[in-house]
Amino acid sequence: MLRLLVLVFAGFAALAFAVRPTGGVQVVVLDDQQRVDVSIDGALFTAYVYHDSIATLKKPVLYPIRTAGGQDITRGYPFEARAGERVDHPHHIGHWLNYGDVNGYDFWNNSDAVPEERRPRMGVIRHRAIVEAGSGDERGVLEVEADWLTPTETRLLHERTRFVFSGDEHSRLIDRVTTLTALDQRVAFTDNKEGMVAIRVTRALEHPEGKPVLLTDTAGRPRPEPIVDDAGVAGEYLSSEGIRGVDVWGTRGDWMMLSGTLAGEPVTVAMIDHPRNPGYPTYWHARAATGCLPPTRWARRPSVEGKTS
Repeated sequence: MLRLLVLVFAGFAALAFAVRPTGGVQVVVLDDQQRVDVSIDGALFTAYVYHDSIATLKKPVLYPIRTAGGQDITRGYPFEARAGERVDHPHHIGHWLNYGDVNGYDFWNNSDAVPEERRPRMGVIRHRAIVEAGSGDERGVLEVEADWLTPTETRLLHERTRFVFSGDEHSRLIDRVTTLTALDQRVAFTDNKEGMVAIRVTRALEHPEGKPVLLTDTAGRPRPEPIVDDAGVAGEYLSSEGIRGVDVWGTRGDWMMLSGTLAGEPVTVAMIDHPRNPGYPTYWHARAATGCLPPTRWARRPSVEGKTS
């Protein structure tokens, strides 16, 4: 049996409000929409989404994720048509947990954009049950179960995840504890930079590069050619070790922060590794080029542009 306690995930938004309305944290199950909405004081914070009818969605995700002021910190593509967003990596949706090599199966990169010849090695995580959904004055709780499946529907792992949602007038917080249990065969997580828990942020929180990238047009459609357009892009990474910007990639640390501005408001998104996690403190696969913020749980020597760390 394999048991894994996965890290604490925390999202922060530094926004100022004079009065906090009442209402607490509401967790509402919407079975007919295959989602669970989480609201704080009546405003949507995030949703646990597990649509089996959305072709590109190969695992449950939290999407969108919003600040205390209602700004989306998550990229809309490929779910929502928004102008000026990157159209790379369609498997980067909201906040998710999976891995790039589990017994040779790739759960990380799977989407409907995967070429036919690669699909026999792609894994799927399928939602199975909502164990608990509870609202409260100070926090809300969602506990779910899912299975990690091969393309032939063989169950490799059973997942049980408990989310705790909270927040106030300045911040939003998600605590995540995931237990993965191997079933009737040995399960190996091969050294791999793609995993294990991540969030893909909106364009404004990316680190500016000054390079041509493929973006959506004003109608949310992919442009025909890459362009250089860093207008409004001002994100910056900071690690617990004091490392900043593009240099954080492949380094180890207790936490990683990404700060920027959304609609004129300062925003900071943070992920915090839990000391009980395997390999603590983790390596960080925090990419300035994509605005993706994952800790790489079992990668001991992730490649960083031709070098190792």
